[in-house]
Amino acid sequence: MKPSPTMHALIIDDFQTATFRTAEIPRPEPTAKQVLVRIKASGVNPLDSKIRTGKAPHAKPVLPAVLGTDLAGVVEAVGQNVTAFKVGDEVYGLTGGVGGLQGSLAEFAAVDPDLLAKKPTNLSMREAAALPLVVLTAWEGLVDRANVRDGQKVLVLGGSGGVGHVAVQIAKARGAKVFATASAVKHDMLQQLGAVPIDYHSVSIEQIVQMYTDGHGFDLVYDTVGGSTLDDAFQAVRTYGHVVSSYGWGQHSLMPLSRKAATYSGIFVLLPLLNGEGRTHHGEILHQATQLADAGQLRPIVDPRHFTLDTALDAHNAVEQGTSVGKIVIDVAI
Repeated sequence: MKPSPTMHALIIDDFQTATFRTAEIPRPEPTAKQVLVRIKASGVNPLDSKIRTGKAPHAKPVLPAVLGTDLAGVVEAVGQNVTAFKVGDEVYGLTGGVGGLQGSLAEFAAVDPDLLAKKPTNLSMREAAALPLVVLTAWEGLVDRANVRDGQKVLVLGGSGGVGHVAVQIAKARGAKVFATASAVKHDMLQQLGAVPIDYHSVSIEQIVQMYTDGHGFDLVYDTVGGSTLDDAFQAVRTYGHVVSSYGWGQHSLMPLSRKAATYSGIFVLLPLLNGEGRTHHGEILHQATQLADAGQLRPIVDPRHFTLDTALDAHNAVEQGTSVGKIVIDVAI
């Protein structure tokens, strides 16, 4: 049976109304260097809602747009020059929704296979769709920039968030002793992930450094919050240590960092999608994440609620309002 020439998708037309429009649009055809993915699930990140509401110009959205950065699905067709995947492969990746690239709030997407990896066998499509952006962001900071390793003390600021809870697991898998800040209600979750939980409401950054490092500071600090929390990271790192941040916006004094001869690295995970450089490495990172997941060392916490394309705006609202327990995922297909 010949496939339908169209597909169901959600369109955002403008940032003022910031609402989704349901539409039937042409089903994409993969080029010789692309794969066509039948999308099963679309992960929702804070970035996705910011793009929808016009608060993420750095993502360079091109309207009208199909949003959705993360996907998990099944390879439906492969271009003639593609050898890494075959029809029927279950895959996941950070593949679009920015820079004019079609996103994952649609039934199909033609994507660059360099951005994909095979889905972990022990994760559901929903769990896999929750991983790409946060895994790539955490990995680029911890591994690529800071070379997190056995015996180090790592502090994750915002450890219960999307990037944070994955950063905890990656650092632990590489042998680090992990500490993570979160509100008290999230401490059980962090302990289950293998981190020492710290209530940032009840102790200062100076007290944290004294209590857990005898005043020396942490080898590596990953800031996932930004603002004054990044300033705290500069205070918390040890001499010759490394601070990584995925929210390095704004104005900050580098004096605390410079006086320790410490290093700072900023992470901007969208660059390979926007400029085409480093896409192969994204696929490589996800391949290693698949190995960690299959070994039982990496698993996302996914909100139990089920959203569909028809209720995608509710999913975005849940992310914006902070009511989610773990990552929000939209079910695109059963």
